Amino acid sequence: MHHESASGLSLTFEFIVLGALCALLLADLLIILKRPHRPSNREAGLWVGFYVVLALIFAGVLFLFGNKQASGEFLAGWLMEYSLSIDNVFVFIIVLSAFKVPPRYQQEVLMVGIIISLVFRGIFILAGVWIIEKFIWVFFIFGAFLLWTAWKQAMEKDGDGEGSGDNFLVRMVKKRFPFTDDYHDNKIFVKIDGKRFATPMLLVFLAIGTTDVMFALDSIPAIMAVTRSAFIIFTANLFALMGLRQLYFLLENLADKLQYLKYGIAVILGYIGFKLIYTATRETLAHQLPEIPLAVSLGVIVVSMTVAVIASLLKRKRDYRHFRSEHLGG
Repeated sequence: MHHESASGLSLTFEFIVLGALCALLLADLLIILKRPHRPSNREAGLWVGFYVVLALIFAGVLFLFGNKQASGEFLAGWLMEYSLSIDNVFVFIIVLSAFKVPPRYQQEVLMVGIIISLVFRGIFILAGVWIIEKFIWVFFIFGAFLLWTAWKQAMEKDGDGEGSGDNFLVRMVKKRFPFTDDYHDNKIFVKIDGKRFATPMLLVFLAIGTTDVMFALDSIPAIMAVTRSAFIIFTANLFALMGLRQLYFLLENLADKLQYLKYGIAVILGYIGFKLIYTATRETLAHQLPEIPLAVSLGVIVVSMTVAVIASLLKRKRDYRHFRSEHLGG
C-alpha cells in the first residue's frame, strides 16, 4: 500500500529526495570547511550551472513520475524562489562588505547563512501550510503583505533598507558582549588574557541570520500562491538556496550593473500578492472566478527578470556611451 502526500507523490519518494538533497547540502558545507577559499568566476559559474541543471533534472523526474502538476508547480516555485534569492544575494554582498569579512571566509559565512535560512524556511513552510489549510483567509493578509513589500522594493533608493547589517539584534548583542576589533580566523569567540571575547564573525552570522528571516517572510507566502504542498515548497527553496553561495560570487561584480533588477523582483512580488488575494477571494467569496493558470505565473517571473536584466544592460551601455562622448570626445 503506497501512501501519498498532498503533492500526489509517495511519501517514500519524498523522504528519499529530501534525504538526498540534505546530504548534498551537507557535503557542500564540509568541502568549504575543509578548504575555505574565494572561488573564481569560472568555479562559481560551474557550480551555479550544476545546481540549475540539477533542479531542471528534478523537475523532469517529477514529470516522468506521471505527476505533471507537481513538476509544473516545482518549476514555477523554484524560478520564483531563485528570483527572490537574487535580492537576498545583494543583501549578503552589502552585509559582508559592511563587516569587512576576509575573502577566504566569505564562503563559510554564506554557507552558514544559507543553513540558517533553510531552518527558518522549513519552520515557516510547515507552519504556513498548516495555517492555510485551517484558515484560507490568511491569504488576504499574505497578499497585502507582499503588495506592500513590492511597493517598498520598487520605491527603495540604493543603499536603503536592511543592507547595513546593523539591525536591532546586532545592536543589542554589541551592547551585551565585549568584542575584538579584528577577526580571529573563523572563530566566533576567543580568549585573550583569560577573558572571553566575541569576534566580529558573531555579528556577521547574526546579521545574515536575521535578514534570512525577513526574506523567508517574503518568499514563503509567495510560493504558496503556486502550491500548497510542503514537499514542493521545501524542495523549491532547497534548490534555490543550494546555488546561492556560488551565485553571490558571480553577482558581486554585477551589483552596480543590474540597476533595474529590483523592479523586476518588485513586479514578481506584486503579481504574487495579487494572486494570493485573488485565490482567497475565489475560494471564499466568488467561487465562479476562473483559476489563474500556472503558465501565467511562470510567464510573469521569466518576463519580469528578463526585461529587468536587458533594461539594466541597455542603461549601462547608454551610460557608457554618454561617458565616452563627454570625456573622450566619442
